[in-house]
Amino acid sequence: MSKKSVKDAWLLRKERVRRSVYGTPERLRLSVYRGNKNIYSQIIDDTKGVTLVAASSLSPEIRGKVKGFTIETAKQVGALLALKAKEKGIEQVVFDRSGYRYHGKVKALSEAAREGGLKF
Repeated sequence: MSKKSVKDAWLLRKERVRRSVYGTPERLRLSVYRGNKNIYSQIIDDTKGVTLVAASSLSPEIRGKVKGFTIETAKQVGALLALKAKEKGIEQVVFDRSGYRYHGKVKALSEAAREGGLKF
């Protein structure tokens, strides 16, 4: 009997979350990807398959302000994403945590996006 790798387990959790989370034109999907050194987020319209807004810790607005991959970095990415979404007229989203626990950096990003004006 073989054990599942960490990546395989994450992919199973991600697929399970995506079965119930779907972005419509009225409520777009806010997707999060957390790597080892950076965090990425984007707002996606699943009916068209188009990314409307994206922000990451590599964005020029954030890159020079913070050092390292911390919770503070995730908060700034969430705030930047909310600001860009407001400029495009996006207010309502559904949160896709992509199989990650709602804890730490993922939670910080989501709360900063809420404080920035996005409604989940």
